[in-house]
Amino acid sequence: MTRELTQAGVDRLHEAMAARVDRGELPGLVTLLAKGDDVRVDTIGFTAFHDGGPMCRDTIFRIASLTKPVLAAATMMLVEDGRLDLDEPVDRLLPELADRRVLKRIDGPLDETVPAERPIKVEELLTFRMGFGMILEPSFDPPFPINKAVHELDLVLGQPDPRTPHEPDEWIKRFASLPLMYQPGERWQYNVGTLVLGVLVARAAGQPLGDFLRARVFDPLGMRETGFWLPAEYTRRLPSYYMTDFQTGKLELRTVSTPSEWASPPAFPSGSAGLLSTADDFLTFARLLLNKGVHQGERLLSAESVELMTTNHLTREQIAGGGVLLGGRGWGLGMAVAVEPDDVSPVPGRYGWDGGYGTSWFNDPRQGLIAIALTQTTDFLFNGAADEFARLAIEA
Repeated sequence: MTRELTQAGVDRLHEAMAARVDRGELPGLVTLLAKGDDVRVDTIGFTAFHDGGPMCRDTIFRIASLTKPVLAAATMMLVEDGRLDLDEPVDRLLPELADRRVLKRIDGPLDETVPAERPIKVEELLTFRMGFGMILEPSFDPPFPINKAVHELDLVLGQPDPRTPHEPDEWIKRFASLPLMYQPGERWQYNVGTLVLGVLVARAAGQPLGDFLRARVFDPLGMRETGFWLPAEYTRRLPSYYMTDFQTGKLELRTVSTPSEWASPPAFPSGSAGLLSTADDFLTFARLLLNKGVHQGERLLSAESVELMTTNHLTREQIAGGGVLLGGRGWGLGMAVAVEPDDVSPVPGRYGWDGGYGTSWFNDPRQGLIAIALTQTTDFLFNGAADEFARLAIEA
């Protein structure tokens, strides 16, 4: 274990990421590496092709699924308060989800069901084993009756945008009209658990989800540029979003949520993908976990809670069922956990996650390293750039 980042390692990372920007793979990005007090921030390129301003240290990003670990931490605070129990059924706070029915087969009609063998537990929302989520086989969300019903109800269970138009109570009412896909605890299925969890946390806290996160996470950590919405003078800094059109093979500007949409509270604050943040704000959150729940000498989260969040809870079969999303990693509470050596590091234990708009974060507790890369180009996650970033960050 090295005691500090090396300039040569930091330079190699910069050169690799700058080369990708020069090749037009993305207009720009912000990277951040931190070991102790040594923090290296690199701003490369622009917020948009052709007409964007320069990427800056305080550029605001749609962090998408990096929302999940933040919600997980807030959930564990409620557990420590005694207002939630990981082993309790969700029915107490979400009576809409009592007496679940389960599809006899995933591609079958919605009225061919069997009773759920037991209630959904709070922990299973965090570990994505509630029995409902993205269908990864035979393809991503195939046109089965259950998926058609999801679209007809306008639940927006997968992509961050367009946002669901429903308030949380209406959303959970509509969601509860559907059967589960699988028995609770059976499979790992992505994304829906933290949407449901956001509704449950707000009810447990007795206040809107955004207000609770502000009071218990953002304000104590000094995360002033993080939220489900921010003032217009902040959201104007949002970069444009790009993704390759797989039919044409060209990287294209995509019309998703506009800066003005982020300047007012959403109807449904998404616990799966709804936050904006900056590199420095997310660094503060990442440090909270790396420091086992302590921020500037004050304990905000117990070491036991952090251990639960950053330890794998899946079986080998559930990991395998996670396919390309998990890529052989396990899952803790709201984040992935490396359970064996991989292409990024020969030592397991790394934890973190990615956001679908091109954001990536991990902590390596063995090295005491925090690594964050923020873009608004989805290709960053699947064209090898995110893996290259992670590998060079470890080597730095």
